[in-house]
Amino acid sequence: MRAYGAQSMIAPLRRVLVRRPDESFGDADPVLWHYTARPHLARAREEHDALVDTLRRFGAEVIAHDAPQPGRADSIFVFDPAIVTNAGAVILRMAKELRRGEETAMAQRFERLGIPILTTLGGAALAEGGDLLWLDEETLAVGLGYRTNAEGLRQLTAALAPHGIRTMPVELPHYQGPDACLHLLSLISIVDERLAVVYPPLLSVPFYQELLRRGFRMVEVPEAEFLTMGPNVLALAPGQCLMLEGNPLTKRRLEEVGCEVLTYRGAEISLKAEGGATCLTRPILRG
Repeated sequence: MRAYGAQSMIAPLRRVLVRRPDESFGDADPVLWHYTARPHLARAREEHDALVDTLRRFGAEVIAHDAPQPGRADSIFVFDPAIVTNAGAVILRMAKELRRGEETAMAQRFERLGIPILTTLGGAALAEGGDLLWLDEETLAVGLGYRTNAEGLRQLTAALAPHGIRTMPVELPHYQGPDACLHLLSLISIVDERLAVVYPPLLSVPFYQELLRRGFRMVEVPEAEFLTMGPNVLALAPGQCLMLEGNPLTKRRLEEVGCEVLTYRGAEISLKAEGGATCLTRPILRG
């Protein structure tokens, strides 16, 4: 069996990288990191351990990303520094300057796992994993906003095109400005074949129309649950997903269309730090 390749948001999750909260997370200054409050490290570790247990119960090999990351509180959000294709990984370039350096640590971890590095973004390029959404195995939607820019899109396109992957730019709204973290995946998750969880008020019209053109059904997240990361849902397999507890309307709507929905407790690792189940995981192998 191949060891890497994750050109899907929904194929069964086989191998996944995670990072347990460390002292950098527990010591995070909420103002500096744009958190709602300082995390409680012991409780954060309990929540993360429970999340990992869920991933393992549903068949995923969980791999620790344990390289030292002093002072990088956001390094628990391993989805962002890279993307893994069937041909290898692309190392991205973080827009949030406090996160610079996570990319190198991720590349080194991938190399130890035998995952080839296709390219590393450089120069003026900015791109974060939270802006990258597989619409299908050959199409990667790329959110353009404060975290991913046109040069990042250009370099991604150049790196992926030789492997039969095309990119689709998706413009993102200003929302709360550059200090807040609004990624494309803050607004949408794909959880089954042509089934997406979405927050329509902030989606661009052309992108919403493209989803409809592709035959997607939409599970809409109410405004109150957008604020508690209702759209941030991790597919463990088609129609089987994991989301932050405390979003009962979104959970019920998913169940009504046939999804099996698990929840995790994330008062520390998600609500305070503004990163959901997708953000906390870097799929290495799906399918």
